[in-house]
Amino acid sequence: MNQLYYYFKSSIGFASKEIDQAFAKINRADFVPKEYETEADADYPLPLGFGATISQPTTVAFMLNKLDPRPKDKILDVGTGSGWTTALLSAIVGNKGQVFGTEIIEELVQFGNNNLMKYKINNAKIVLASKELGLPKSAPYDRILVSAAAQKLPESLIQQLKIAGRMVIPVRESVFVIDKISETEIKKKEYPGFAFVPLKQT
Repeated sequence: MNQLYYYFKSSIGFASKEIDQAFAKINRADFVPKEYETEADADYPLPLGFGATISQPTTVAFMLNKLDPRPKDKILDVGTGSGWTTALLSAIVGNKGQVFGTEIIEELVQFGNNNLMKYKINNAKIVLASKELGLPKSAPYDRILVSAAAQKLPESLIQQLKIAGRMVIPVRESVFVIDKISETEIKKKEYPGFAFVPLKQT
């Protein structure tokens, strides 16, 4: 098992056994450029090139704990970068679940899918992001994870959530947990004090 798993197990803990098992199985070192492999267990972001980063591990663990993904869930992963969060979500939802990843940088789409192949993942795929935020054609989703900071809460992503679904998304310097109560009602909880690359659209 990778060193990050033991660090999280002792310092943060996991919201479910599925998240626990995913972090034990999926090694961050498999999702960073070769020149940063020796730093993969460090708790800070690492560059992927093209102005993108792989997020700080404690931030990813925090966001997945708040997202509370479940086996069999259908999940949208926006801003996949190198595919690490996509792989973690894939392990959590299992063979009866699905993960749809979107990424705006074409080179990272290929990099991310190549990284998924290292784990022979067949319930997740990363596609090039379109002008429309998210992936409406495959909606609705049980969970949506966004790994880049929006300037305001995107209504289009809320529309892609199922009723009783949940989204975790950075907005400016905060992480928000959004629960969709009905087609017209959401519940928000804010966790300030984060930094992300900006959410971009084509």
